[in-house]
Amino acid sequence: MPPSLQIVLASASPRRRELLAQVGLAATVVPADVDEAILPGETPAIHVIRLSEAKALAVAGRSDVTGRWFIGSDTVVVRDAVILGKPADASEAAAMLRSLSGRSHEVVSGYAVHDRDSARTISGAVITRVWFKTLTEQEIAGYLATGEPFDKAGAYAIQGLGAFMVPRIEGSYPNVVGLPLCEVIAALEEFGAVNLFP
Repeated sequence: MPPSLQIVLASASPRRRELLAQVGLAATVVPADVDEAILPGETPAIHVIRLSEAKALAVAGRSDVTGRWFIGSDTVVVRDAVILGKPADASEAAAMLRSLSGRSHEVVSGYAVHDRDSARTISGAVITRVWFKTLTEQEIAGYLATGEPFDKAGAYAIQGLGAFMVPRIEGSYPNVVGLPLCEVIAALEEFGAVNLFP
């Protein structure tokens, strides 16, 4: 089996799959079912690393899933040390967008690459700073009406219409989309799973 067919993405996110495809990696997609609740005292980085590892290991532990290398990832938006997850409804989404308006916040994405053969896992977290322009109530209402904010951490998608709010970022763009691509590729290369330029 070619190495690319042995890479499994333990995520239902089409954005993560698209990021891997962008660098020529076709991964089998097998969503992981893990509890994403934040544990007491967990920092954002520890939280996303724990969930990334849990997702990769949950799928790797399934006997009905073939593959060798398993990628788990989790992304959160952090404002003033508070983790913003996916909004429960429109009012929560609007409140998140208002709280991010006219200032910067951090996007923290964890990643874990698990090698089933060696039982080794490489994991970490990457932080990108994102600035929002000052949003009007009309812009917030209009953006909510598109439906885009509802399954996104922090209630926005930088790779979608949400780009209109972001004048600049400092750090990795793929990290904000949901997968620290540079670090994930480096881990896959370390395991011998991929060689982008043979």
